[in-house]
Amino acid sequence: MAGQPTLVMYEAEPWQEGRLCKALPELPFRQVDGPLSEATVDQVGEASVVSVFIRSRVTRAVIERMPSVRLIATRSTGFDHIDLATCGESGITVCNVPSYGENTVAEHTFSLILALSRRLAVAMRRTAYGDFSLSGLMGFDLRDKTLGVVGAGNIGLHVVRIGRAFGMEVLAYDARPHPLLAEVLGFHYVTLDEVLSRSDVISLHVPYRPETHHLLDRERLKMLKPGALVVNTARGALVDTVALLEALETGHVGGAALDVIEGEEQLMEEPQMFHLPETEEQLRQLLTGHVLAKHDNVIFTPHMAWYSKEALERILDTTCSNIQAFLAGAPENVINARS
Repeated sequence: MAGQPTLVMYEAEPWQEGRLCKALPELPFRQVDGPLSEATVDQVGEASVVSVFIRSRVTRAVIERMPSVRLIATRSTGFDHIDLATCGESGITVCNVPSYGENTVAEHTFSLILALSRRLAVAMRRTAYGDFSLSGLMGFDLRDKTLGVVGAGNIGLHVVRIGRAFGMEVLAYDARPHPLLAEVLGFHYVTLDEVLSRSDVISLHVPYRPETHHLLDRERLKMLKPGALVVNTARGALVDTVALLEALETGHVGGAALDVIEGEEQLMEEPQMFHLPETEEQLRQLLTGHVLAKHDNVIFTPHMAWYSKEALERILDTTCSNIQAFLAGAPENVINARS
């Protein structure tokens, strides 16, 4: 690699500087508070390594304005925010963090399930105004209920373990089942339709890909048991938000807990969305999200399932290792094929 490599880290937090200096003492770097986008790509300059997080949008237009970059190290497991095909065409390697928060995300998932099953959000709003009545606050036990886990990877399996510890029957759907794991952990692999039709609580843990877009669409939501709960800590576009709203309003879905939602990048950056060509669709998603938020049986958290001190440290440590390995000529955790 010609010249001294340098790193630009987007979506950076102040505490990361010391850890970067310790892990990459020979690599000059600078940090940028906001995400990488067409508006901020000029800050890359002549850097050869860029690190991004989930709010960055690494599109073809952005990539074409980073001619010196040879590595994009995303500090996330998911990579739908990066145009992998264009990176490959441009000779850019992309690495991710394949594992950092199985317990972190699973614990948040169960905090959402508990909050829904015991109506904690409603109770907290009431007591804040001095209302300590129990009317409308009756919850239900998780013991002996059926938990449906869609996507039994690292995170999904941890959710399975917690569900079993609560005394729940657990059904799981996964494209690559592991019967031995099911026997050891005490759950059952079934079809996706069976998970949806038999579960009292459905929790999503699959990656976002074209084939998983609106995995829970209007027809699949109709398959749910009346009153079932839907929990999504994976990717917002797995759920058709409009269809979910309809199912909640009819009472067919008993409640939803969403750490992610369709169009959440626009929910974070509302002033910028009006400059997008897809404004009408983004507005629809934005308004639907606002209507959902008014439901007593809906809980929103701001894409924070991964956000713990320990998980953040693991993310940064793996990212530094990815950068070191790439600079040493033996890249790790590569998720694209270079042309």
